Amino acid sequence: MPTFQYEALDDGGKPQKGTITAATSDEAIARIRSQGYFPTSVREQKVKKSKGRAGGGAKAGKKKGGGISINIGGVSTKHLTTFTRQLSTLQDAGLPILRSLQILEQQQKAGLLKDTLDGVHEDVASGSTLSDAMNKHPKAFNKLYTKMIAAGEVGGVLDLILQRLAEFMEKAAKLKRRVVGALIYPAMVILVAAVIVLGIMVFIVPQFESIFDDFDAEMPKMTILMIGISKWLGGRQYDGQLPGIIWVLLSPIAIFMFFKLVRKSNAGKATTDWILLKLPVVGKLAAKATIAKFTRTLGTLITAGVPILDAITITAETTGNYVFETALQKVHDSVRQGESFAEPLRLAKVTDTIVVNMIDVGEETGDLDKMLLKVADNYDEEVDVAVSSLVSLLEPVMIVVLGLIVGTIVVSLFMPLVALMQSVM
Repeated sequence: MPTFQYEALDDGGKPQKGTITAATSDEAIARIRSQGYFPTSVREQKVKKSKGRAGGGAKAGKKKGGGISINIGGVSTKHLTTFTRQLSTLQDAGLPILRSLQILEQQQKAGLLKDTLDGVHEDVASGSTLSDAMNKHPKAFNKLYTKMIAAGEVGGVLDLILQRLAEFMEKAAKLKRRVVGALIYPAMVILVAAVIVLGIMVFIVPQFESIFDDFDAEMPKMTILMIGISKWLGGRQYDGQLPGIIWVLLSPIAIFMFFKLVRKSNAGKATTDWILLKLPVVGKLAAKATIAKFTRTLGTLITAGVPILDAITITAETTGNYVFETALQKVHDSVRQGESFAEPLRLAKVTDTIVVNMIDVGEETGDLDKMLLKVADNYDEEVDVAVSSLVSLLEPVMIVVLGLIVGTIVVSLFMPLVALMQSVM
């Protein structure tokens, strides 16, 4: 009779591990529940193969056919969403999981997802559960994904869980596209304007400078400052000077690298995320987007049957904002002690009062997952409106700022010409 390894939670929410002997996985799950535990992972122990047999099928990072695949980065959200939706359809049609994985692996283009599915297929074929096999590939399947798959396996509703996962990723991607799409226009305007201004300073201003030198015209302080900036950008202040335009072009990269370095520490994450939330206009947008993300994540996990403590932990880790992560950790501690979900969130003051009240009502009625998803849908719409408002606000501000910059350059260059013409007359 096979032996099953299991992970479970007791009545107090504490994790438990052990083994149990049963004829099937369903019988093992029933026995674990009869002991008062809630199983989160149940898998059959593998029987070690002999070295002679294992050696023939071993692969040292090589693909079938002898090629070596090199992958950098992770699987794109778009490809993973498509795979999840297709796997859900195949499971709903009643195909065995191995056959489904084989079909989807064969239709993928060469890349990380294809290699990952090949590895997952082999692990499942050798006796691993789908969630355990996916857990070995964090670049493709994050903790949220694998936990939901595990919950679907334990509950026998893998097709439904895959469908919910696909819907979750599609809505998250849709929200991201809204934000990015709305900000592309102002970003492109700023980029083009910066290139034009740099072009004027590097190529046009020196032409006026030579005119002023030929006529020995007296230049206002504003013009002297403008010419000085032009010399610095073009590297004409003194011999051997590195053109300032190089520093201007490298500065965004340097700022980005410094930002990434600062965020490697918890103190850096806490500081930068706190500053982000306190910024005017942008801070409110970031807060709304984070609320939409964490409520949808938590609601989806609870709906899928993931234990509440595990669901809160996963949500905290994937929220993307340290301030909200800290607040959710306090919520986790409160729920573990048998207390309220809403109260520590209210004390943290990271969400609007309406969010806390809706979560409180969800706790009282036993529909916390549904209430969280309603909050997420509501805040998705609010983010959309906030992004549209931000873009509408940016357009006149950009026009005024660019007008001032170009106007200052023009006035600085023409003031000496006007003075020169007056002296000639």
